[in-house]
Amino acid sequence: MSGEDVPAESTSQSYFRVREVELSDQQAALHGALVIHRGLDDLCEAPLSGADLALEVAGMRQAVLDLTGAAPGAAPEPVLPLIVPEPGEGTPLESVWNARWLIGHQVHVLFNVCAAVAVTDAARHLRDGDVATALLRLADATVYVRAFPAAMNHASTIPAAYYMAEIRRTMAPPSTDVPLSGRQHRGYKLFRAAMKDLLTVLPDSYEQLASQETELADARGALLEADIVDAERHITLAYSMVHLRRSIAQRPEGPDNAVAELRLMRHRRAAQYASLIRFGDHYIADAVAALRHY
Repeated sequence: MSGEDVPAESTSQSYFRVREVELSDQQAALHGALVIHRGLDDLCEAPLSGADLALEVAGMRQAVLDLTGAAPGAAPEPVLPLIVPEPGEGTPLESVWNARWLIGHQVHVLFNVCAAVAVTDAARHLRDGDVATALLRLADATVYVRAFPAAMNHASTIPAAYYMAEIRRTMAPPSTDVPLSGRQHRGYKLFRAAMKDLLTVLPDSYEQLASQETELADARGALLEADIVDAERHITLAYSMVHLRRSIAQRPEGPDNAVAELRLMRHRRAAQYASLIRFGDHYIADAVAALRHY
């Protein structure tokens, strides 16, 4: 199925070359593999840190396993000769940066969707009383969520000055109908909905859950910690790209700049998770609770 033949359902889908359509398992595996292939190809030259490189590749590996239905370690992996691609000759750096911005975001979208499926699976297995399988899917989801900020950093391994001068303006009017933001990514909305559903299945505090299912409490905690860190790293990434400027999609009633708004999002998430993880941010939880009763 050619993605170019599928009409975009939003400005965001059109811009990031993402489409949503019903696929067979084989089609989903192929399109997911193509996203990963483009991502891996670009990672050969993207100046990503070693830590983020490991996290993103771990997410890619997990996506291949999930999309193909393969079990990890089910067959010996072939030993291939190490071939390092030569840097592309004659391709303007600006074209590489523009492509990287889209490729990294597509990898991020793939991780969002795969994480949403993994969290949904975990909640379903918990409802069925299958804790062992739920633990496996929580671990898979955590791999994806840890890879979220790595994929975003991948997309952003371009000069900040180029982003400000060229790319940023392509995501706001008059280049687009509406300013683009992460809130418009349906894959991320699916993930957030799946996380909300998981916490309806596992609403107990860390101490309460650990007293009955220590492994489950720690698995949930690892996922929630990764979710908080994703929010924290989004703050630092935004600061490195736009400093203290406003987001192109910020609401008028919001904070003065994108970093401040992202920090509020982090605080709300940390407050929500404070009692659910072993070392929760109870200072922020108390502050948020006080503001709500003010």
